[in-house]
Amino acid sequence: MAFKNQNHKNDFKRNDRKFEQRSYGTYKNDAPIEKEDDGTVVGRNAVRELLKSERGIEKIYVKKGGSHEGSITVLVAEAIERGIPVVEIEAQKLDAISQGANHQGIVAIASMKEYSTIDDMLDLANERGEKPLIVIADSIEDPHNLGALIRCAECAGAHGVIIPKRRAVGITPTVYKSSAGAIEHMLIAKVSNIATTIEQLKKKGVWVFTSEAGGTPYYETDFNCACAVVLGSEGNGVSRIVKENSDYIVSIPMYGKVNSLNVSTAASVILCHVARIQRGN
Repeated sequence: MAFKNQNHKNDFKRNDRKFEQRSYGTYKNDAPIEKEDDGTVVGRNAVRELLKSERGIEKIYVKKGGSHEGSITVLVAEAIERGIPVVEIEAQKLDAISQGANHQGIVAIASMKEYSTIDDMLDLANERGEKPLIVIADSIEDPHNLGALIRCAECAGAHGVIIPKRRAVGITPTVYKSSAGAIEHMLIAKVSNIATTIEQLKKKGVWVFTSEAGGTPYYETDFNCACAVVLGSEGNGVSRIVKENSDYIVSIPMYGKVNSLNVSTAASVILCHVARIQRGN
């Protein structure tokens, strides 16, 4: 993800059109990194959020011989009260189940996360009486970054996150852990082609803003509309075809000696700004 010092210009591709020309609401459906989600939810915060969600839980593992003080005691008590099996296992086995992630003495095995659709996200915005805010992750390969991005999206009140099926990380245990449980409250859609998905969003009244170097500063951009915000991979940023299919290119100006931000950090800056503009405060 690169956000470099640039001489920013108002180079909107369709700035002669009004946001009101697109509507949003309820629609009908159109349409080798880390192991994909196997239902493993790792760590205290992630398990806590899983218990809050409506997702089914098959079993919870806790470290054998551990003190089980504080938050783990509370989590175990809640699981037992709900009839969820709690099993004590050796630390070595817990390490293996968590695939090296920092499990903090507790791992849950949840039902497989169900992927959503674009229409689910738009319907959610409609139900809440809000302008749609959708995040598109273009080929993000680091599970920690994707998890942190999902966390940012949830905190900003986004209605969903779209990820590609290929050349990107899927929903893995590390993504769960890095999202600090936010993934349990976020609709996730997995699509075959990001560029095609962008075209579908545009037809449904959503304006597409891609975060890349050389665009208009984000704080000079009018986000008071149905928005999809595209954030690119750590190394290459957003792909050429995605940029070409976007309505606007927006940037975060850099004033220091380091000329880029981590993708989740950039997401927090832009998404919180978009949420504020959409809500009129």
